[in-house]
Amino acid sequence: MIKHLLLIILLGISIDSIAQTDRQFVRDGNRLYHKKAYDKAEVMYRKAISKNPANSQAIYNLGCALMMQSKDSAAVVQYLNAAKIEKNKQRLALVYHNIGVICQNHRMYGEAIKAYEQSLRNNPKDNETRYNLALCKRLQKKQGNKNNQNKKQEKDNKNKQDGKDKQNDKEKDKNKGQDNQAKPKEEQMSKDNAEQLLNAAMQSEKATQQRMKKALQKPSSRRLQKNW
Repeated sequence: MIKHLLLIILLGISIDSIAQTDRQFVRDGNRLYHKKAYDKAEVMYRKAISKNPANSQAIYNLGCALMMQSKDSAAVVQYLNAAKIEKNKQRLALVYHNIGVICQNHRMYGEAIKAYEQSLRNNPKDNETRYNLALCKRLQKKQGNKNNQNKKQEKDNKNKQDGKDKQNDKEKDKNKGQDNQAKPKEEQMSKDNAEQLLNAAMQSEKATQQRMKKALQKPSSRRLQKNW
């Protein structure tokens, strides 16, 4: 659960320590935030920060407004900025609690655990943070077991596919060898047939030429017949 706005009165921040413009912008932002006008509240908090970049409350509240708009990455940036300048342990606990919530929502359990642990270092009595921490540890373990099962399944599937590929390669090589063995034989047979046919044709042509030569050498016994 998100830890909401830090109100000036509750935090005990001295009004004199904040410039008038900062205070007014933060107050306007708080009113808009409670009306769930988070985008407009964001504008007010940014104006406060522009007047006083060291205003940790405005920075933290800006993170909350961004978080409520599902701008999680931008919210984390603002929370971290607030943590750099915030000295109060209670407020630091709130900062890291919200970072943990964002990471938990994105199933980044390792990061969430670190954030919750940091929150508890600053406020060991926060039972909600302690519960979230324990929950994330269980979820991380469950996630790890699931990832290991998925990796094992992927490895088994890969081994099966590799086995099939090797078997297919062997069959292809075997068929290729058979084709290579059969091909020369077919080529040889075709060559022999061609030579046989050529020899037969040459012999036939030679015999024909010899018969024609003999026929030309003999006197013709036929006489021409006159027409009637």
